[in-house]
Amino acid sequence: MEKLPINCDQIKDQLTDWLSNQLPDAERVTLETHLAQCPACQAEARATRQLWQLMGNVPTPEPSPMARVRFQAMLDTYKETVNTKQESVFNNLLTKLRQLWAPNYAYRLGYSFVLLSIGVAAGYWFSHPGKTTVAVQQQQIDTLSTQVQEMRQMVLLSGLENPSASERLRAVSYTEEINQVDEKVVDALLTTLDNDSNVNVRLVTLEALAKLADNPSVREGLVQSIARQESPLVQSALADIMVKLQEKRSIKPLRQLLHDDNLNHLVKGKIEQSIRDLS
Repeated sequence: MEKLPINCDQIKDQLTDWLSNQLPDAERVTLETHLAQCPACQAEARATRQLWQLMGNVPTPEPSPMARVRFQAMLDTYKETVNTKQESVFNNLLTKLRQLWAPNYAYRLGYSFVLLSIGVAAGYWFSHPGKTTVAVQQQQIDTLSTQVQEMRQMVLLSGLENPSASERLRAVSYTEEINQVDEKVVDALLTTLDNDSNVNVRLVTLEALAKLADNPSVREGLVQSIARQESPLVQSALADIMVKLQEKRSIKPLRQLLHDDNLNHLVKGKIEQSIRDLS
């Protein structure tokens, strides 16, 4: 049976496979032959290629160097809680139902919805590239990206108030996915660093704040936090970060920490060395 001639709608459906080199050779030859003779499909192909290039500029998330630290912290927290008394089936069901309506889950649901919107919009643009200009597409992408950033911040703020240490650790991890944190996030992270009951959460929060040290409020908060820490691990980590940042304002609170009779002797040596490095 003779094969029917290819039409423009078929061309549009095959453009993405053609651009990604996934089109079989026979279909590719047929498509390119059609493109050579059809100005409308040529315009569609150019618009689709431009959109691909535009989407290619969006950075791809990579595994964070904090991933191992967060995993170990979450594992330690799980070990601490695994031996606690198990809730009854009925109480556990009620707890899950309450969590389903908690703000933290609502934020996550909204976050997932925004990501879904990006996927739907991208799919629409791939299917109808000629109906919007590249500039409009870029504006739409920027708008959606802003909404994702705002949603991540809401999830972070909500998660830091969660009674579960594992959920608080997860919340801190969102700082790596936020391009620019606002003062509310900074204040929440500093409060977590100073007051969280879990040492692992404080350590991971400290690592996150160190990456935001270009913010003057963060640097000031880290210096002030030195006097508020009682955990040897956090004290030692703070001393290391002060040296890394060359934050000379930390010398005074570090020296005051040396007067604490309960200061761990290993931490004392670390702080003395840090003061020498900063002086």
